[in-house]
Amino acid sequence: MGRDGTCPLRRERYDRQIRYAPRGHARPFGMTIMLQTEFPFVLPCGYVDEQGNLHREGSMRRATAIDEIEPLEDPRVQRNEAYLSILLLGRVITRLGTIGAITPAIVERLFATDFLYLQDLYIQINAAAPHLVETQCPACGSRFAIDVGVGDMAG
Repeated sequence: MGRDGTCPLRRERYDRQIRYAPRGHARPFGMTIMLQTEFPFVLPCGYVDEQGNLHREGSMRRATAIDEIEPLEDPRVQRNEAYLSILLLGRVITRLGTIGAITPAIVERLFATDFLYLQDLYIQINAAAPHLVETQCPACGSRFAIDVGVGDMAG
């Protein structure tokens, strides 16, 4: 236990995870279930910005319902359905190297290899139900479950 009475392992992971309990399922007493919402990645080729800098490391978050619904109203998607992937990725990529905001224009300029990689990652993150595994903290002994549904995509 930490000095404040909390488990250091669980406190460290809490910033990128949320408490999760499926509707209708009882949670065992004292057990916290965590759902990973953000996933790191390393692009196979990398994005080259206007100054010639290469950006390969990034992160993607799970999509929300509005992430998938709002782009359907976009005129670019109505003209060409393939553009939906560009808008979706622009919404869920939270970080790419040192680039500030990820926009559809940045996604448009990705190499095809990286674009396909990110589409596959998006499907892995959002298509599968969480794979929860129960574990125990070696420091404090508290039991909790973590989501191990997506493998390490960091390269």
